[in-house]
This record gives sequence, C-alpha cells and structure tokens, in this order.
Amino acid sequence: MSKRPWIVDDELWAVIEPLLPPWPERSPGPRPVSDRLCLQGILYVLYQDISWQLLPLELGFGSGQTCWRRLGRWHEAGAFDRLHRILLAKLHAAGELDWSRACVDAPYPREKGGAATGPSPVDRRKTGSKHHLICDGKGTPFKVITTAANVNDVTQTLALVDGIPPVAGRPGRPRRRPDALLGDKGYDSNPNRRELLKRRILPVISRKGAPNIEGLGKLRYVVEQTFALLHQFKRLAVRWERRLDLHDALVSLACGLICWRRLKNRKP
Repeated sequence: MSKRPWIVDDELWAVIEPLLPPWPERSPGPRPVSDRLCLQGILYVLYQDISWQLLPLELGFGSGQTCWRRLGRWHEAGAFDRLHRILLAKLHAAGELDWSRACVDAPYPREKGGAATGPSPVDRRKTGSKHHLICDGKGTPFKVITTAANVNDVTQTLALVDGIPPVAGRPGRPRRRPDALLGDKGYDSNPNRRELLKRRILPVISRKGAPNIEGLGKLRYVVEQTFALLHQFKRLAVRWERRLDLHDALVSLACGLICWRRLKNRKP
C-alpha cells in the first residue's frame, strides 16, 4: 500500500470521474474545489479517521465541510455503488471472482451513535452497530449491510444474498448467485436454508448444538480477512458517522477500493 493511499492516481481517476455528477456550470459563489481533490480529502478522512473539521487545509483538499457535502452528493447519485459494480465486473471478466461459494459474517464495530444502532449484546449499557458482510470464495466483498448491534446475524442472511449486485463482465446474463453459502452457527435457520435452495444456492451452515462442519473454518477464513481489509479504513473500524447514509457511502467506497487493489495486484 502507498504511504499516501488517499492520493488518487490517473488510472483510478479515469474510472471514477465519469461516475460523478457534473457540477452546475452557473452555480453561485466561488469556484468549487475540484472533484478529484475532494475525493482525496474524503479518502484522507477514511484512512486517517479524523473528524471532518480537522481535515488539514494545507493539504489542498478543501475544507472538511466541503468534502462532507460532496460525499453526500455523490452518494445520492449512486456513484460509489456503481464504482463497486464496475470493478466487480472487471474482476469477473479477469476470472478473479470465485462463485463456487460465498461467505457471510458479522463482527461488531464500535459505534458512537446515530441511525441503525441498538444495545450491544456484549454490553447493554452501550449502543452500537455492526457490519454484515458477504464475500466470494476469495474474499472479494459483494455486499455490506449496517444494522444495530442487537440485530441477529441470521436475520440478514437473505438480505445479503439478494443484495449481491448483478455482476457483468462475461458473455451471458450478469451473475448474482454463488453456488454455495458458508456460515457459522449464527446463521442456522431452516427457513433460510429452504429459501437458499429455492435460489439454487447450497447452504453450508453449521447447526446449533452439533459439531461444526468439518473443514468449514478453512473455507470461511477469507471473510475474516475481508473484514480486516475493510477495517484498515479506520473510519469504518469505529463508526463516527451519525448519518447512516454517509457511513454506507464510505463503506461502499471502501469496497470499491478493495476491488481496485485486487484488480491491480492480480497475477497476469
């Protein structure tokens, strides 16, 4: 990783720039900070986990308030979700997605407050939220859902599966379904198993009160690695964004950047 990972190179900017909504030509006020500089300011906050107000002006990325507003504007336009889908399609075209299985998990990020929060199961005095993640067999993130910390993992199983975006990149219809879904005992549910089978997905989920499925941990370790990658973006490891939409915007941007790294680091 670069010593300054918030710097957007020309190659990445060429992918992102067409996805951003154009700025009105006759907008009132002074000339706005360029989109590229604002994106670098957003990435600086995402990597460094500082408050928006503390974004150093000497970096030339504009004020934290400017970057914060631009983040909301881009999220409303769906820019980061489209970026994630485009990069998934590039990985799919390169044969870098493993559709033979998908993995789900949901550890607990620490939380300061805001929407989608609730009593933490490990400390009822504190409110919190957590990320629910589904990734492919190589650990590429497909979908992340943020909920209150007291939401059971099993309730989000189908939402994660159905939330996988249609991934193009190869001849035929875009793909959305893995062949199998791997989960620990927190996802044990017979109704969910039936729904997964209806979707032609084989549920490989350990049952409560029974030994774990042999070898399951060796296949599911990738989801823990993906969470480690996701929480390298320090702004996501501890959720400071009170607005859920802005937090989800940062999550979507982080997923896109993880896909970008995998695309650039793939073996020829």
